[in-house]
Amino acid sequence: MAVAIAVTRERRDGEPRCAVTPETVKKLLALGATVTVEAGTGLGSAIPDDDYVQAGAVVTKDTRAAVERADVVLKVRGPTAQEISGLKPGAVVLAMLDAHREKDTVAALAGADVTAFAMEFVPRITRAQVMDVLSSQANLAGYRAVIEAAYAYGKGFPMMMTAAGTVAAAKVFVMGVGVAGLQAIATARRLGAVVTATDVRPATKEQVESLGAKFLAVEDEEFRNAQTAGGYAKPMSAEYQAKQALLTGEHIKKQDIVITTALIPGRVAPRLISAEQVATMKRGSVIVDLAVESGGNVEGARPGEVVTTANGIQIVGHTNLPGRIAADASALYARNLVAFIGLLVKDGTLALDLEDEILKASVVTHGGAIVHEGIKP
Repeated sequence: MAVAIAVTRERRDGEPRCAVTPETVKKLLALGATVTVEAGTGLGSAIPDDDYVQAGAVVTKDTRAAVERADVVLKVRGPTAQEISGLKPGAVVLAMLDAHREKDTVAALAGADVTAFAMEFVPRITRAQVMDVLSSQANLAGYRAVIEAAYAYGKGFPMMMTAAGTVAAAKVFVMGVGVAGLQAIATARRLGAVVTATDVRPATKEQVESLGAKFLAVEDEEFRNAQTAGGYAKPMSAEYQAKQALLTGEHIKKQDIVITTALIPGRVAPRLISAEQVATMKRGSVIVDLAVESGGNVEGARPGEVVTTANGIQIVGHTNLPGRIAADASALYARNLVAFIGLLVKDGTLALDLEDEILKASVVTHGGAIVHEGIKP
């Protein structure tokens, strides 16, 4: 019997993305699966129901029935309690579960005897690159951060030489050079800004410079050893943070736009800019905090708000930046899911090999229990 895949529309506030596109419906059908899509699933990404039908999916308004029959349920964010209650025991759920923070959702999935995979836990290894949702979504977040900064900033980005005089190029400082940071650098450069960037990982210096930006960091012994084997930033000592804060604090004073992207998996985002440093910036400057949902890199940033300080600095705290470019974000995320499902479906049947290094790293609940070492109570 063919694997039954169900996709429901997102019910979390402010989530326009979807977990399947007409393109990926065809790929899922080619794996020997059937695909049922809840009516309205793609509207936030400009995908009408008819497009899913033409691709070969069944579109239904009976969400409960679709979920109850499903072997695999695809989501962008974790399912709601009502959706979980309709899942059959042994079903598989794929979603960005935000498992470190959404503990009630994880517990409910375990209680429902569901095998849930957190797509944010897919390891960053070569064979998993096509499944790496953090990279696909962060790439778009970095791009969108620059667009939001340009919208808020009251001047142009490139240097312009006109008959009426010269317009100076905007100075952009990117703090945190992961996937989002690199895309922010590239986008700001394409718009004509003068770009500098900083990160605690030494390997990023060459990447920054390859994009035509200047690298800024305290390059001591701790800096040279500040990266994990998995490519993530290590927490830095208080002493190093003080030295780096002094260097960046002086630099921030001269910047028109600052974009912060620093995240540490499973932890509160590191504080990179204090209120005192914000106060030293020029009136009209803009800060975009990509880590605002995880505690924020910038003191004074508030999730979902644009805060204007007493000295006229705008701190942009938009949440879900990939969702602000939903059509592309959905397309990339849906392809990530198809690649992941390729590990689960063999010869048209569901076959879970939880010893596979990718599945083992990303499974959160199985057999009625929370099994991920980083999430276990």
